[in-house]
Amino acid sequence: MIRPARLLAFAGACLSVSVACAAPVDAPAGDPVVFHFATVGDSRQDPDDPRLTIHDAPFLQATRQLARINREVEAAHAQALIFLGDMVMGYSPDRSLLDRQYAYWRGMMAPLMEAGTYVLPVAGNHETESKVKQPNGKTLKLANPANEDAWRANMGDLLLDTALWQRLTGVPATHWSVDNTPAPGTDRITSDQRQLTYSFDAGPVHIAVINTDPSGADGTAPVAWLEADLAAAQARGATHLYVFGHKMAYGYDFPVAKNGKAEKVEKETGLDAGDAALRDAFWQTIERHHATYFCGHEHIFHAWQPTQAQGGQSWQVIIGSGGSPLAAVKAGGTQEVDRLFAWAEVWAYRSGRTHIAIHGFDEGDAPSRTLQEWDIPAQP
Repeated sequence: MIRPARLLAFAGACLSVSVACAAPVDAPAGDPVVFHFATVGDSRQDPDDPRLTIHDAPFLQATRQLARINREVEAAHAQALIFLGDMVMGYSPDRSLLDRQYAYWRGMMAPLMEAGTYVLPVAGNHETESKVKQPNGKTLKLANPANEDAWRANMGDLLLDTALWQRLTGVPATHWSVDNTPAPGTDRITSDQRQLTYSFDAGPVHIAVINTDPSGADGTAPVAWLEADLAAAQARGATHLYVFGHKMAYGYDFPVAKNGKAEKVEKETGLDAGDAALRDAFWQTIERHHATYFCGHEHIFHAWQPTQAQGGQSWQVIIGSGGSPLAAVKAGGTQEVDRLFAWAEVWAYRSGRTHIAIHGFDEGDAPSRTLQEWDIPAQP
C-alpha cells in the first residue's frame, strides 16, 4: 500500500525537526517492531556545485543537508543508520586528502552515534575508485586496492564493533565474521573485500552489505557470495532480508521539460552499465530470496518493483538524496518529489512485514514531509 505525501506531525518525544518518532499508527497489536533503522546515501559535495560554501570547500561535504538528516534520524530514535556510500568526494589516490574527507564525515556522524544510533557505512564508487589516465589519453574511474585499504583504515572500526552495536541498538549482531566476504577470483573480484562486503543478523533481520565497485570488477555485485549468504540466512530462520549497496541495479528515468515539451532524461547508470548478465543474476538472487535492495548513486529518491511486469515482487529503493547535487534539479526534472532531499525510515515487524516511509525536504526551511510510505508483506 502506497500512501500519498503528507506533512509529518510533531510528536512530544521528538526534536523540532518534525519527524515520525515511533512505528506507524496503523501498526497492528501483537506484531511488535523487531528492528527500526534509517538509510540514505550520497552526501558528498561537488566542487562545481554553486551551493558549495567556503566552509564545505575543503571537505566537499553537503553539511547542511546531512546535518538535517542526522537530526531527523536522531529524533526518530532509529537503532541504526545505514549509509549507502559516496560520503566523501574521493576519486583520488591521495591518502591525506581521503583521510581529511573521511574525518570530516566521521565528525558529522559522531553526535548521532553518541545519541544512540549506530552508523553502518557502505562503500561507494567515490570511496573505492580513483581517476586513472590510460595510455590512449582517456581517464577512467577505477577501483583499486589502495582506495579499498583507505576505506578499511577510516571505516574499519565500525565494521563491525559488535559490542557497540549491541549497546546502541539493543540487539546482538550474530553470524558476523570479517572473513565472510567474496573470495578473489569470484565474480571478477581481484582484491580483499573484507569490511567492504559483509553481513550479519540483528535478531530475525539479516543485513547484507555489498561493494558494487570492487577492484577489478567496477559496477558489479558479488552474486555468488550473496546467493550463498542469503540462503544461509533463510536457513537459520531470518524473516527479513535487506541488502544494501551503492549502485542501483536499475536506474530511474525521471521526467523533465525541454523546450516546453515533456521528455525523459537519460538515467544515471548503475549495475546495468557493466555486465548485464551479472546484473540480471544479481536481481534474480534478490527476487529468489524475497529481499529488499536499498541503494544510492543516483541522486534522487525512487522506489519500485523493477521486474513486476514479469512477476517480480522485490523492491529496489534508490535513496541517494542525502545532500549531493540532486539529479532532477540539475537536469530540470519536473516532479517535486524528484527535487527533494530525502531519507528512508524502515520498520521490520515480528510477522515478517516491513513498513517504509520516505521523509524529504527542500533547500529551504519548511518542515519535512513524508513523501511516500508503503508496506512490504511478509513472505510465505
